[in-house]
Amino acid sequence: MVFSSILFMFRFLPLVLILYYVAPVRFRNIILFLFSLFFYAWGEPRYVFLMLCSITVDYCIGKKIDGCRQAGNPSAAKRWMLASVVYNLTVLGFFKYTDFLIGTVNAVLGTEIPLAGIPLPIGISFFTFQTMSYTIDVYRGVTQAQTSWLNYGTYVSMFPQLIAGPIVQYKTIARQLKERRETTDDFVAGITRFLAGVGKKVLLANNIGVLWDTISAMEASTLPAATAWLGAIAYTFQIYFDFSGYSDMAIGLGKMFGFHFLENFYYPYISRSITEFWRRWHISLSSWFREYVYIPLGGNRRGAAKQIRNIAVVWMLTGIWHGASWNFVLWGVYYGILLILEKFVFGKALKKLPGALQNVYTLFFVVIGWMIFAFDNLGAGTGYVRAMFGGGAGFADSNTIYLLYNYAVMLLVLILGSTELPKKAAAYILKKAGEQSWAATALHCVFYAGVFLLSVAYLVDASYNPFLYFRF
Repeated sequence: MVFSSILFMFRFLPLVLILYYVAPVRFRNIILFLFSLFFYAWGEPRYVFLMLCSITVDYCIGKKIDGCRQAGNPSAAKRWMLASVVYNLTVLGFFKYTDFLIGTVNAVLGTEIPLAGIPLPIGISFFTFQTMSYTIDVYRGVTQAQTSWLNYGTYVSMFPQLIAGPIVQYKTIARQLKERRETTDDFVAGITRFLAGVGKKVLLANNIGVLWDTISAMEASTLPAATAWLGAIAYTFQIYFDFSGYSDMAIGLGKMFGFHFLENFYYPYISRSITEFWRRWHISLSSWFREYVYIPLGGNRRGAAKQIRNIAVVWMLTGIWHGASWNFVLWGVYYGILLILEKFVFGKALKKLPGALQNVYTLFFVVIGWMIFAFDNLGAGTGYVRAMFGGGAGFADSNTIYLLYNYAVMLLVLILGSTELPKKAAAYILKKAGEQSWAATALHCVFYAGVFLLSVAYLVDASYNPFLYFRF
């Protein structure tokens, strides 16, 4: 599934777009829904029925909640909302955390309970959060219950963002499910956004990922500090261009079909604090936890002690959401501590530093955080971080120089690509060429055609094509 997903889109997307635009408006959601199920079944045929079950359960509960609210029975509405939350968390917990809990019990009690070995449905963390946001918002009266099972099913299963986000809240596209306008401008913008995402993932993330795989496979005790940092920086770029690339693809595909999804990344590596970083990274997840966990717990309204508790709870859950492994829990705790310290200890002092130092501070802790995130094995992760601070074999060796020499140009491209400079440079060039001129149009077409051809050539030729967030 991971290797063939983009090729799948290239292979079938033109046909789906033709069917979609030829069909009368009333049939377009049917086409989207059926293709989305086909897309999911391409890699997870056994779990299509699980998704259909989740769609049906939350669709019915949403109608029940709406009915109770209109009948003036808020307590019954609340019970139905809680039933939805319990159902979704039970499904998520069973498939994602059963073996984690069994392994923890075995480690703590010395038992030998066999692991269940339940395969993880792709994207389950994303679509369960989407369905929960729907029933919670219906209960709050933020949105009305969807009266069409097909429209709701289209929302949950929509293939562009189904398997790796962004997490699309129902209220942001509720109207678009019934009445949306597909325009030429949106279609063209969607194609370019999709191709930009493909290029980020295939040409940038995949290539720097090879460097990370090479270095992370080395024995940590023999790893020079400079090599360890080079690997950590490689992973830092890989996960950004991988995940933001997929988000760009999802947003672009959505535009081709008339949907406007909210942004999921906004140049997170130019942040000047950890707080700012999490306003720019995986925005849909941060927004979800803020809206459905942090604020209901009281947010920052009930004193410092409860605010610290609320931040701790949110970041513990954020870590657990990412995976059934203790390194993810530790990663969540790590960021929770940093955010608490920024808010209550040194946040004001940080703002007084020069901007460059603020950015260095942020990137330092972000890179360390990614090393906690990257290793499921806590011992291996600890050993790698230790090597970054001199616990391996000296500072550098000939292999460090060799790797740096081979990847210097790629690293420079990635550094620039993590900032707004390419966007500003492109805008400047197009302005000079005349934004509506044939020269600007030609430049635009040549660039994206080049990205498309290079990406397809790489996909056909390469065997290394992981999507890091597919496992969540």
